[in-house]
Amino acid sequence: MAMRCFAGDKVIEVIAQNRNARRCTLSLNHGTVETPVFMPCGTYGTVKGLTPIQLEEVGTQVLLGNTFHLMLRPGDGLIKEIGGLHEFMHWSKPILTDSGGFQVFSLKTLQKTDEDGVTFRSPVNGDEVRLTPEISMRVQRNLGADIAMVFDECTPQPATLNMTRESMLRSVSWAKRSKAIYDGDGAIFGIVQGGLYEELRLASLAALVEVGFDGYAIGGLSVGESPEEMFEILDFLLPYMPENKPRYLMGVGTPSDLVRGVLMGVDMFDCVLPTRNARNGHVYSWEGIVRIRNARYRDDAEPLSRYCDCYSCRNFSRAYIHHLDKCHEMLGATLMSIHNLHFYHELMARLRSSIEESDLISKAQSWLRMWERTNVSQDNES
Repeated sequence: MAMRCFAGDKVIEVIAQNRNARRCTLSLNHGTVETPVFMPCGTYGTVKGLTPIQLEEVGTQVLLGNTFHLMLRPGDGLIKEIGGLHEFMHWSKPILTDSGGFQVFSLKTLQKTDEDGVTFRSPVNGDEVRLTPEISMRVQRNLGADIAMVFDECTPQPATLNMTRESMLRSVSWAKRSKAIYDGDGAIFGIVQGGLYEELRLASLAALVEVGFDGYAIGGLSVGESPEEMFEILDFLLPYMPENKPRYLMGVGTPSDLVRGVLMGVDMFDCVLPTRNARNGHVYSWEGIVRIRNARYRDDAEPLSRYCDCYSCRNFSRAYIHHLDKCHEMLGATLMSIHNLHFYHELMARLRSSIEESDLISKAQSWLRMWERTNVSQDNES
């Protein structure tokens, strides 16, 4: 087994706290990550439309890769032969790899779940594919992940208590097998499941803590429940999570979600929203949301945001990006993706500074009020 690159079991160092919010550093094989942090999704070994240099320039500290998609193509064996995912995609900073559990949950094709794992039809060519905790860990080891996630089952919403309990216990069993077999040299995180049932969330967390992981993720949210239900679970669960381990909220969210999550004590986030929405003309800014496809931007000489210094805002007008989007030019999506990721990373940097300076609550409340007001205004204009 490879030796860990951490100082003992210490992955996280808490630098400052402001009520529940935490300012930390994560020590990983490919560098140190400052938290709270947002991780862009590089599902296929790329963040759509952006080069690694552009990702670094907007402030990306860590990327998320995907076990499920990369094992199907080009295959984890090939990536291992070439030197791992870092070498394959020419990315020198940390990479977290999702285990594939959520992607199996998201499949439209028929699948069969049993106590050993999941059998499904490949969305690439229709072949029958088997995914188990052992296979997921092998793939993540071959990819060379800095953080590997245990293989879990994502429980759909709505779900009954009995259905959720059965799914949660299966995830706990798979987490134990994942930890037992993982022989990569990175960190491995457990994933707390249990749907919207508080007692099941606590049971899942207790079982994972007993096994012992380098960090703990909160899974099975943002899968059909309301935002209010999601934050009720977070508000309940986070005080019970280990203070000396990273806390990762999976698949969330909007800028408002990130601010509220940080206030509750979340350290790490990932979501496709900033880049997916950029490709659909949906731009985030400190002034609110800019829907670039609206006719009002056809002759607007202002940048996407007058308070932003990203490459896109320094050099191009809303009118130009509106024109690119109308003509379906790839550059439009790239420029908006650069801006959205820059905005997300700047938001996290401001949150980190506010935690250290002890003015987090007032700033967070002002941002949330401003976004709510401007977004309602935009919706009324659409």
